[in-house]
Amino acid sequence: MSFDSLGLMPELLRAVREQGYETPTPIQIQAIPLVLEGRDLMGRAQTGTGKTAGFTLPMLQLLAPHANTSASPARHPIRALILTPTRELAMQVEESVRTYGKHIPLRSTTIFGGVNINPQTKALRAGVEIVVATPGRLLDHQGQGNLNFSQLEILVLDEADRMLDMGFIRDIQKILALLPAKRQTLLFSATFTDEIKQLASKFLKAPATVQITPQNTAAELVRQVVHPVDRERKRALLAHIIQSRKLQQVLVFTRTKHGANRLSEQLDKDGISSMAIHGNKSQPQRIKALEDFKKGAVRVLVATDIAARGLDIDQLPHVVNYELPHVAEDYIHRIGRTGRAGSEGEALSLVCVDEQTLLRDIEKLLRKDLPKDVVHGYAPDPSIPAEPIQTGRQGSGGRGRGPARAPRAGSTPVPRGERGRHPSRPGARGK
Repeated sequence: MSFDSLGLMPELLRAVREQGYETPTPIQIQAIPLVLEGRDLMGRAQTGTGKTAGFTLPMLQLLAPHANTSASPARHPIRALILTPTRELAMQVEESVRTYGKHIPLRSTTIFGGVNINPQTKALRAGVEIVVATPGRLLDHQGQGNLNFSQLEILVLDEADRMLDMGFIRDIQKILALLPAKRQTLLFSATFTDEIKQLASKFLKAPATVQITPQNTAAELVRQVVHPVDRERKRALLAHIIQSRKLQQVLVFTRTKHGANRLSEQLDKDGISSMAIHGNKSQPQRIKALEDFKKGAVRVLVATDIAARGLDIDQLPHVVNYELPHVAEDYIHRIGRTGRAGSEGEALSLVCVDEQTLLRDIEKLLRKDLPKDVVHGYAPDPSIPAEPIQTGRQGSGGRGRGPARAPRAGSTPVPRGERGRHPSRPGARGK
């Protein structure tokens, strides 16, 4: 099947061809015709399945008949709103909007926290039809009177499960109350939890359902391997693997921001160029780190889970779980950064004795045991006892004194603009 058979207008087909795409992905084949029909939609898809184009292409076509080249802000009311959990994802979705909509006179902008609000205010007042936003900053703009949703036609919730995990439920409810009841609503999620289904039942009308991958199934093209190792030798093993195999582009996940910073500094000392990306980094710092990584100026990007769903890197060959996530589902999202768009990928996990329970949870989720490979010279010492895993709130970077309960998904502290305001969620303080 080709894109020509999906009912897309010539301007969109031209933009798709210019990007070098010829064959639509399964979610695009299923979702695009349904969205073009004006149906509400629930789509379940892992990262790397092409879901962004699956909703941006038909959305642009639905908005195109009333697109115009007028410079008047009044002629450019907000007609589509796309909500995302993180600023990185907001930027990437808006980039897709501009890429596929380059031959259609529609204006778009991004709204997210962590940066000066004034340029965003200026863009909104100049007039845009499409807004891509994180919930917290969107409500900030609403409070300042910068938004008018009276002519909104389409709402998209991208990675809805992640937004709920991060404590955005009340923000989402507030935003929904601002929108016209008569609209088309599209919800995309990596998983269809009971919470997601309950949320969808409240604001989707007779939605069509598109399910591309079985729930909680890791990308089929990703080779997954566990390397058992002592906790104190993880960094040495990571450096050994990168240097001995001459790996050039490696995304490494840690549990804490402090741990990400520390590991990046240590890798630099080992002669491996590295940068860290997490919620405490400023937006310019995060953009530079990602750009340097994409162009090969940096070999290793060390990230926390806040970045797991926000990074879009074509043909990323290697993901390393330096520390396993507290929540098994986050493993799926981490390794989903590789094995994208038909490319093969590799996910390595460095697992110490402390993490055996976390590993069992992941294998239970995957419904299979992951292959174990002890690297020569790095066999774990069986006499070392397990220690409780800490959340890093005291800056321990992963270990500390005394037992600690594993946090719920999304409990990693989140910067302003990426933070929900639900008081019952960890890290979800209000203003």
